[in-house]
Amino acid sequence: MRILLEAKQATFSRAGEAVFRPVDLGLSGGEALVVRGANGSGKTTLLRLLAGILRPASGEVTRHAPVAFLGHHAAVKGDLSCRENLEFKRRFSASASGLSDSRALARVGLAGLGLRPARSLSAGQKRRLGLACLLVAPTAVWLLDEPYASLDDEGCALVDELLSEHVGRDGAAVLSTHQRQPRIGDGRHRTLHIEGRERLE
Repeated sequence: MRILLEAKQATFSRAGEAVFRPVDLGLSGGEALVVRGANGSGKTTLLRLLAGILRPASGEVTRHAPVAFLGHHAAVKGDLSCRENLEFKRRFSASASGLSDSRALARVGLAGLGLRPARSLSAGQKRRLGLACLLVAPTAVWLLDEPYASLDDEGCALVDELLSEHVGRDGAAVLSTHQRQPRIGDGRHRTLHIEGRERLE
């Protein structure tokens, strides 16, 4: 399986100080990496680095396939309806193989809410809408920052299901969490601990 995302001695600095030690990783299709660590340990910074939102202070990050980044706060446009948010996402996607708006909304438990303004959604519903964006504009690599945030048990199970399906289709995923233990497919995934000193399992 070809490598879709890799980092070689990648670091990021703030005010001249490294946020975390150099990171080396290679992620192939069918693999998931869980980034764990306390709040403020650098999990979000690492995901933004992998997504290309931030540039490494040293080392390099190479994306061999399209990536999608879903931040801790679901990036939905409040003035648009749920359906319009999905249409906006699809418009800038290079893929034409995603789910229809109605199917994506139904898959994430938002059936019937297509015309509702996103600003009127609860935090959990906004998180679900962010997940629906991944389904209408599919990419090979998902980068999910605290994807279980604001979700109840049913919503967390949905995240696990979507991740399992994505990885099962030879997609790859990197997700950060400081609480829930992800249940991805058959349970096989690697873990990168960021707690002042990284170790990859």
